Amino acid sequence: MPTDITQHDHRPLRCPKLGHEVQFTYCRCHAGELPCNKIFDCWWQSFDITAFIKEHYTKDHIKKIIAPPKPKMTSLIEMIQQAQRHQQ
Repeated sequence: MPTDITQHDHRPLRCPKLGHEVQFTYCRCHAGELPCNKIFDCWWQSFDITAFIKEHYTKDHIKKIIAPPKPKMTSLIEMIQQAQRHQQ
């Protein structure tokens, strides 16, 4: 029987991206339905994050989580294009 996905949400940790403390819930919900791509790097010492991710996410989700991030310029261009589409 799967454990509750929110069981670790209260745990605090310093986020290297943001530079301040966040709770696990922020990392778990970082990209909408997917966790932050740094979740393994940040949480491995606190609990078995690998087992948690394998239990609560599909193999396709895990591939997306561990995929390297897009280059900043690509992300910026995509955001500009999305904003332009919303204005039309």
